[in-house]
Amino acid sequence: MRLRIWTHFPERIPRLGHVYLEGEQAPRRLLGARLQGDTAVLRLEGIVTREAAEGLRGQVVRIDLEQAAPLAEDEYYQFQLIGLEVVDETGEPLGELVEIIETGANDVYVVRGSRGEILLPALRSVILDVDLERGRMTVRPPLYYEDTES
Repeated sequence: MRLRIWTHFPERIPRLGHVYLEGEQAPRRLLGARLQGDTAVLRLEGIVTREAAEGLRGQVVRIDLEQAAPLAEDEYYQFQLIGLEVVDETGEPLGELVEIIETGANDVYVVRGSRGEILLPALRSVILDVDLERGRMTVRPPLYYEDTES
């Protein structure tokens, strides 16, 4: 089956022992893998026909955290951040981190809450703390000034 690569570490794919298909709790053994540009071609245990592979179109393939590339301090995988409660530095709830937009310069975190949608640049001056154990991100949103004299 063909897999669009989302990882920043594609060279690790052929060395994976197993993967999880979306919606499945049990892992599938990775029988073989090769990289072709921005895609990987995988042979998975139990997927033996083209029709079986076609039935998986659009599904996300994931791995155990133990198989993931180690990150530096203050770096996180996107799946660890999605769903975090986001509060400002005074503790005021802003909402939940629901999406991460990758841009050329820095990621942008999409937070949805009772006040609507807030876009936060993933910069150290904005993202003050990430506490995965508490499920919380503390931020200092950039200030936007409205021209009230127009």
